[in-house]
Amino acid sequence: MASGEERDFLDRSWEVQHRIEERAKHFGKGKYGRVLRMARKPDSDEYLKIIQITGIGLALIGGLGFFIYWLFEYGAPYFAGLFG
Repeated sequence: MASGEERDFLDRSWEVQHRIEERAKHFGKGKYGRVLRMARKPDSDEYLKIIQITGIGLALIGGLGFFIYWLFEYGAPYFAGLFG
């Protein structure tokens, strides 16, 4: 037979399970439900465009970071020697 502690544990487990199931029932009906219902898997052409745009953005941000690094590493001594 189960002891009192085991019963308490089982009762709490069932209560947690019940709360999770209740939340899952209302998942698609809240303020984000419409967005989730309209979401779909992108087709291959759309996916390719997303990848290209993301790659261009990564390259631009990386290039800007490299330019700032180069400016501080090599530009500062150059400008210090220029202005004195």
